Amino acid sequence: MRIGTVKELLDAQLIVGEGLLDHRVVSACGSDLMSDVLAFVKEQTLLLTGLNNPQVIRTAEMLDVSAIVFVRGKIPTPDIIEMAIDRDIVLLSTENTLFEACGKLYEGGLRGRIT
Repeated sequence: MRIGTVKELLDAQLIVGEGLLDHRVVSACGSDLMSDVLAFVKEQTLLLTGLNNPQVIRTAEMLDVSAIVFVRGKIPTPDIIEMAIDRDIVLLSTENTLFEACGKLYEGGLRGRIT
């Protein structure tokens, strides 16, 4: 699924990464526990989270996560935005809860981890 499609399905606000909206993600993970993300996420994954700290970017970088969606209307701080720009990670924000956002993406055809 294109990241631009994710943005549309979630009615999300683009924070950074306008030039990367044509990149594709092959799976999604919704979690606030970065230890779970480290254990289960593969590359080209979309991360959905309510956690709003630099650890989210560091985790995404380690796993080659293409984009992060902050749920419940959370907006990352300027230092987090700068980290994402430096690492070519798309940041989106949606008013949806984590549960709602994951459901909409699943309904749109995006699945969880591919083994």
